[in-house]
Amino acid sequence: MIRKRLNAAAIGVIVLLGCAATSLTSYFYAKSSVYEHVSSQILPLSSDNIYSEIQRDFLQSTLISSFMANDSFVQDWYFEGEKTPSKMVNYLKKIQTEYDTITAFFISEQTRKYYHSSGVLKTISEEDPRDDWYFQSKSSSQPSIINIDHDTANTQRVTVFVNYRVVDNLGTFMGVIGVGLSLNLVESLIEYFDTQYGRNVYFIDGIGEMMFNEIHQDDFPFRDDNKALYEHAFSSLVKMDSNSFSFQTEHGKTVFLNSRYIPEFDWHLVVEQIEDVDTEEIEQALVINLALSVGVSLIILAFVYWVTRGYNNKLERMARYDHLTGAVNRQALDVLFHRAVVSSNKKHEAMSLVLVDIDHFKKVNDNFGHQAGDSVISGVVSLMKDWLHKEDIVCRWGGEEFLLILLNSKKRKSIRLIQDMLKHVEHTSFDVGEQAVSITLSAGLTQLSADDSLPQAIARADERLYQAKEEGRNRLRS
Repeated sequence: MIRKRLNAAAIGVIVLLGCAATSLTSYFYAKSSVYEHVSSQILPLSSDNIYSEIQRDFLQSTLISSFMANDSFVQDWYFEGEKTPSKMVNYLKKIQTEYDTITAFFISEQTRKYYHSSGVLKTISEEDPRDDWYFQSKSSSQPSIINIDHDTANTQRVTVFVNYRVVDNLGTFMGVIGVGLSLNLVESLIEYFDTQYGRNVYFIDGIGEMMFNEIHQDDFPFRDDNKALYEHAFSSLVKMDSNSFSFQTEHGKTVFLNSRYIPEFDWHLVVEQIEDVDTEEIEQALVINLALSVGVSLIILAFVYWVTRGYNNKLERMARYDHLTGAVNRQALDVLFHRAVVSSNKKHEAMSLVLVDIDHFKKVNDNFGHQAGDSVISGVVSLMKDWLHKEDIVCRWGGEEFLLILLNSKKRKSIRLIQDMLKHVEHTSFDVGEQAVSITLSAGLTQLSADDSLPQAIARADERLYQAKEEGRNRLRS
């Protein structure tokens, strides 16, 4: 808090000195200041806001595909030999209806059949170039790949597919599953961003090629006249996850570009603003600014500080915590884990990592509905937070699975703590509307060593969680 106030005071001093200095500066300095403001503040902030909206509206399809890939129904049905294709078709139809996607699909590695919400469409082949996307997904080191192609179920429709690799607990590749978005939806998002932020918004791929460029057809003549400048700018932008670039055209227009890498799509989001060389408006603004009093500057500064403080706190919470449960999310876990390891090593304290899974959680959703399932998940997290020590970390690892980091806790102490917690959960009823649900938990625990990485520890805990489930659930294995 003190540091924020010092920063605000420093900004206030800078603003006041700036107001005094503007009376002695030239038009060119004013123009430079405006351009710097656009390049370093306005465009990056627009990129951050747009990226947040993409995460909310567009990345949901990736989460849906991830959920499908990890759904126990899919893996059980696969290992049963795909004896009842109608079950998979009905499952895909349910996904498509429930999440309002235009398609849902699963391609089995063992039969190469293309299951769709409308039926079994075909058997894919390595000789068919239209099936290249499947084999690219199969050989990919990434969990998912997004491609734009004609829909197999409707060849007249161009679709954005989210292809998610399905693997079992041993890492065996089982096929590709996912959903599809209408290309019109992506185009609508871009058009919405253009209108909402008053700037050109588009995507470029890893080599600097513009995606969905037909949306900005009105800008084609301008880009064609400055093709070499844009190619150089795009090649520079894709070299970094977040980057800014500007250039001046032969006709005196300055083009500002800001990019942000979206790893889920392997694309770069680009926000563009074009400034005209005519500075008449800047000159008028400069005169007005000189007339403003120091008091008005202080009022504006106080207002900006008040607004940005609340907004930054909200963004920080959204980035670190799961919105349903308030538990730490996976994005924030790496930082917290690193801090915990450093602290434990420094103090020579033991530390344990536990993976916890709600047993037969699908039955809760099937019998009582997803809203009841959400209530149970929230209740479990609340119970774990109350049960564990205040400094321990509770992370929602995914779906109904949670990751716990127990600080200053040796293995025997951790085992006793978690076993008692599992017994407590077993005898606890969770209210879901007018009914009560009883559940059990399975857990896998591992003691962390000084040189453990997070993936190594999770892998060990996951093996023991799997063992607990195999031995009948409602137990801890360490």
